[in-house]
Amino acid sequence: MTGFQRWLVMVRAPVLVMTLSATMAGILLALVDGYFQADRLIALLTGLTLAHATNNLVNDWVDHRQGVDRENYFRRQYGTHVLEDRFVSQPVFLIIMLITGLVAAACGFYLYLVAGTAVLTLTLVGAFFVLFYTWPLKHVALGEISVLLVWGPMIVAGSYFVISESVNLTVMLLSLVFGIGPTLVILGKHMDKRPQDLARSIRTLPVVCGALLSRQICLGLLASQWLMLAALTLLGNYWLLLCLTSVPAMIPMTRALMTEPPSERPADYPEETWPLWYAALTFRYCRDFGLLLLVGLVLAVIF
Repeated sequence: MTGFQRWLVMVRAPVLVMTLSATMAGILLALVDGYFQADRLIALLTGLTLAHATNNLVNDWVDHRQGVDRENYFRRQYGTHVLEDRFVSQPVFLIIMLITGLVAAACGFYLYLVAGTAVLTLTLVGAFFVLFYTWPLKHVALGEISVLLVWGPMIVAGSYFVISESVNLTVMLLSLVFGIGPTLVILGKHMDKRPQDLARSIRTLPVVCGALLSRQICLGLLASQWLMLAALTLLGNYWLLLCLTSVPAMIPMTRALMTEPPSERPADYPEETWPLWYAALTFRYCRDFGLLLLVGLVLAVIF
């Protein structure tokens, strides 16, 4: 592998698409309203993606140091754990984590210079979530609400604000619509690994609330997402109707959330995905919904 390919593995590159999508949603919303600044666009895409990458590195480092991921089969089902698998040495890992974080911080500082002190506040709040999501937020049932706030108002509405230096109700509602997708994914993952987290005293929301209430929370979030979507469509954002084509991914996810997970892998379920169940279904829905939302925004920009 090249150095860059190793870095992609270390930061769990496939999940960074959620941050890229959320940032692009904010940028496209600004374009719809007639705002465009190329330098801020580049700094946002680079800085926020690297901030997410840094968070993933910090997550793996903290869990490794606390022994959470030691001999953790479930963790290895959704990505290589580079420290547990000795993919890189600890000193190299720390250097890469530092460099990745510093580049993200440099992008934030540039945006502060060109857009003012409000951006500095956003950057500092974002840094708080990057550094403290894994501990203590995730351990006290605040990780899930952190995801909603970060991938909703902070990234989507925040990106819009950085480019336009303003914000409005439509943008805030759309940021929540978008943020619910990644929140469903993290809830799905935490529901799947609830027994392991319970054994390790990691008090995620599914551990605190229990399996049934956690599934009900997911269904409530889904209902809220579509209610806000309907309201925004009635207000004239007809391009949002494109999101209806994500229903084929929503139906199996909804059915799964209404029942307990299977104790053994179903015969027609991919072996390489098991034991991920809710996480796989919520990720598919989040991916489809987010992509369609972006396509709709592109059409809104063009037409």
